[in-house]
Amino acid sequence: MEERLQKFLAEAGIASRRKAEELITAGKIKVNGQVITALGTKIDPQKDEVLYLDKQVSKKEVEMVYIMLHKPEGYVTTAKEQFGRPGVMDLVRDVKTRIFPVGRLDYDTSGLLLLTNDGDLTYKLTHPKHDVEKTYIAKLYGTPDDMDLQKFRRGVFINGRQTKPAKMQIIEKGERQSTVEIILHEGRNRQVRKMCEAIKHPVAQLKRVATGELTMGNLPKGKYRRLTMKEIKYLKSL
Repeated sequence: MEERLQKFLAEAGIASRRKAEELITAGKIKVNGQVITALGTKIDPQKDEVLYLDKQVSKKEVEMVYIMLHKPEGYVTTAKEQFGRPGVMDLVRDVKTRIFPVGRLDYDTSGLLLLTNDGDLTYKLTHPKHDVEKTYIAKLYGTPDDMDLQKFRRGVFINGRQTKPAKMQIIEKGERQSTVEIILHEGRNRQVRKMCEAIKHPVAQLKRVATGELTMGNLPKGKYRRLTMKEIKYLKSL
């Protein structure tokens, strides 16, 4: 049965589907000895030989790894970091299988970060059309009023574009700061921070606590655990 080359590479654990597309267009993938650069290319995994950097790619040989990390503040989620700051991959060095983060968390944001070598799942969880909920707990300067909460529910303009409707619920009010729960359905760059700045209540501290119904629980900061079969099945059902 034929399938798209980038999907095959993602499911084989070579890279996320988007990164696999970059590898194809860069001419780093061969099918039956020929360099392939067209993204629409389909292959039959049972018949065709796929090479990445002249090494054969096979789904059967790859163990799928699914990890939940409690990312601390002060870590980047990119694979390479030009300023030499510590990265989340430093926290999972004892995982022998090559894995990559599912989406990103800002340098100064903590919380739930998934890592895997399942490129197909990564694509589903990060693509805007799949609309996966992400829940954050934020400490804000000041306390949002009812009008601010309504703005979140309608969507806020950031970078000249309106966000999808989001939810904000006040958990605790203080003299100078408040604690709120925020639920988003998309993952634009620094979106929570920009939305809060747009309603004039900047973020003092931010933590992601859930992806869909998958919660971090009491996982210590800087530590990780493998997902259960039930959790993996749930993520694939989203």
